[in-house]
Amino acid sequence: MRRRSKDRALFQALGYLYLGCLSLLCLLPIWLIFSGSLSSEDDVIRHGYEMIPRNVSFAGYRMMFEAPEAILRSLAVSVALTVVGVACGAFLTAMTAYVIQRPDFKYRNVISFYIYLTSVFTGGLVPWYIMMVNYFHMRNNFMALIVPLLFNVFYILIMKSFFRAIPDAIVESGKIDGAGEFTIFLKLVLPIAKPGLATISLFIALAYWNDWFSAMLFINKDSLIPLQLFLYNLVNKAEALNNLAGQTGIPMTELPKETVKLSMTVLVITPIMFIYPFVQRYVVSGVTLGAVKG
Repeated sequence: MRRRSKDRALFQALGYLYLGCLSLLCLLPIWLIFSGSLSSEDDVIRHGYEMIPRNVSFAGYRMMFEAPEAILRSLAVSVALTVVGVACGAFLTAMTAYVIQRPDFKYRNVISFYIYLTSVFTGGLVPWYIMMVNYFHMRNNFMALIVPLLFNVFYILIMKSFFRAIPDAIVESGKIDGAGEFTIFLKLVLPIAKPGLATISLFIALAYWNDWFSAMLFINKDSLIPLQLFLYNLVNKAEALNNLAGQTGIPMTELPKETVKLSMTVLVITPIMFIYPFVQRYVVSGVTLGAVKG
């Protein structure tokens, strides 16, 4: 018995050590980016990214906020896109999952088949682009950023596993009290599925916050460019750096190019890093309960 407890303690210690090392490896790139954003341009070019800055410099951050109009505009677009996308995506995903798991819905199997089919086969990028632009007229408008990520089959499966575990007696009690299907879904079913809803909401928020591809395809207006595409252009296109230099009045030769990119990266990842700890318990419980109930 004593030997078993020693083996268990050793196993737990090794497990904690492994997870600790893995966590440090995951945090290392983030720390290097943060350290590089606080380094001088010369140090980054000469010595690369280092754990501790040789000479602390805020030139990259100062450069960003000397002409903050474009950055703040893109940040506002990303925040609005994430908020609207999470609200619409989570609600529509939950509503779809609830409908296709109801045993009294006649066409649930047919609809489920076509939903799951989209996770295996796609129509291709070019036909999808033609359909979005020519038929749905989603170009240079806010809906062009919302619609592409509105549904995800994996999120529907997560919510379906939650709704499947809800007793039919709860739905029947709502019907006896005279509630309609939408009222039952909104007032009785959704509150029970809060962990699952929080889980998919975080996934959807990450998808919208990190999305730059939709904006690159459908957006030409500067007023609708999200922060991720702004960063993408800043990193990959010299014209963006030229525009930034022109707005701040700093000569192109003196522009802190590398530290500006690193500072922008820190700006992009900071909101998610602050939000995630507050919703972590919902995500963990949501994924765990979904796995058990599924």
